[in-house]
Amino acid sequence: MPNKRRLIVCLTGMPGAGKSTVASYLKEKGFSVITMGDVVREEARRQRLEPTDANLGSMMLKLRQDLGQGAVAHLILKKLERDGDENNLVIDGIRSIPEVEVLKTIGEVRLLAIHASQDTRFKHLTERGRSDAPTNPDEFAGRDKRELSVGISEAIALADETLSNNEITINQLKEKAYAIVKVWLAEAAAEAR
Repeated sequence: MPNKRRLIVCLTGMPGAGKSTVASYLKEKGFSVITMGDVVREEARRQRLEPTDANLGSMMLKLRQDLGQGAVAHLILKKLERDGDENNLVIDGIRSIPEVEVLKTIGEVRLLAIHASQDTRFKHLTERGRSDAPTNPDEFAGRDKRELSVGISEAIALADETLSNNEITINQLKEKAYAIVKVWLAEAAAEAR
């Protein structure tokens, strides 16, 4: 039986904005974390596809085309059911409002948008060294265009809170995000009474 009172913090923002940094910090604070990109990578591995940016992008678009805009969130529900995880949860990488709607079936959802400039995001993406990192500005622009095509701008615009990751330290980003989440935890606890 799903824990409808657990807090689900959904992180949204363009690639490289700082979502994973916030997710990692919230994990240190006791949240379970699921990264939507990892769910897509897992599905790509299951289908024996190399995890390149092009393959992962195509996989994400195909899942949404075949199963609807909430497709990746449905994969997360299956994963949670398999794992039996009922902790407070962070979903790193929300790209559309239909994904948020799917997650509302299992808990109290709050959407936090992380924003950073294009220069900051390109730097973050190239420094983290993942297989899907852009190698040049054209690839970066293409990735942004793909993200925008699946509705991420609507998720960012409709976020419960927005946090700027420009001209602040990593520790400041973590502290600001956790301050927001602590308020949401208190609200969720009050609603549970």
